[in-house]
Amino acid sequence: MTNLNKNKLFIISAASGAGKTTIVKELLKKCPNLKVSISHTTRKPRPSEVNGKDYFFTEITEFEKMIEEGLFLEYAHCHGNFYGTSKKSVHSLLENGNDVILEIDWQGAQSIKKIFPEAVSIFIMPPSLEILKERLIERNQDTLEVIETRMQSAEEEISHANEFDYVTINEELTCTVSEIMKLFTA
Repeated sequence: MTNLNKNKLFIISAASGAGKTTIVKELLKKCPNLKVSISHTTRKPRPSEVNGKDYFFTEITEFEKMIEEGLFLEYAHCHGNFYGTSKKSVHSLLENGNDVILEIDWQGAQSIKKIFPEAVSIFIMPPSLEILKERLIERNQDTLEVIETRMQSAEEEISHANEFDYVTINEELTCTVSEIMKLFTA
């Protein structure tokens, strides 16, 4: 990683529904110097999501143009949509004295580690696939068809956990956040 004021880059990854977004929100509350890089996506926003806060919701043609222009550190096609991390956003956050957290999938984590080998990567495991499915259903954000697609992808995503620097099981939110905080301060 380029030594931009010795700030750190963290990667949080997990199967959809394992709790990474909730964990990241809790970490941001506890760490004033930690900023999240907001990803671009071609998927439609969920009812509670806000453009520019949760994601930059981007039309597919615009996303493809951004790929052609080399504006992403990494991007991936996942669950039928594209997701990408802006080069400009990450570099700006680091240059402004912040530690940065990326909430991305395993493919993005691999790409980021090639560019920033010192980045600390953390994979969040669900307690079980059954509990993961329950969480996806309970959050009431996706159709049953989308949930089934996410469950099919979950096993593939989980199979890459051993490629991360750290793996933690999200059984209880407070404990998981505390465990990750220890990694941040180590």
